[in-house]
Amino acid sequence: MNMIFFMLTTSMALCVILTTLNLWLAQTNPDFEKLSPYECGFDPLGSARLPFSIRFFLVAILFLLFDLEIALLLPLPWATQLQFPLKTLTWTSIIILLLTMGLIYEWIQGGLEWAE
Repeated sequence: MNMIFFMLTTSMALCVILTTLNLWLAQTNPDFEKLSPYECGFDPLGSARLPFSIRFFLVAILFLLFDLEIALLLPLPWATQLQFPLKTLTWTSIIILLLTMGLIYEWIQGGLEWAE
């Protein structure tokens, strides 16, 4: 019971301290750029249909794939305690091999190059 009370007290104190720091250090007078409706870096006076590079989406998808890989491999140390750890290792190796082969394919095809 003492540990639970300690954790709750510490969490509440940390929340109050961080909220107070945020209110104290926050910028209260935003500049013209922050007040403009567009913060994405494009010129807001031009057309709204500017061409957008597909490479940004490719990098985002690659990030999601490898983030998913980390999420799938995170319970691996606990999976060695299962009844068949060799089966877990086999499936893990297959996942890593497939993702690595996909990355190598994209690299060879030049899909990761920014300049054409």
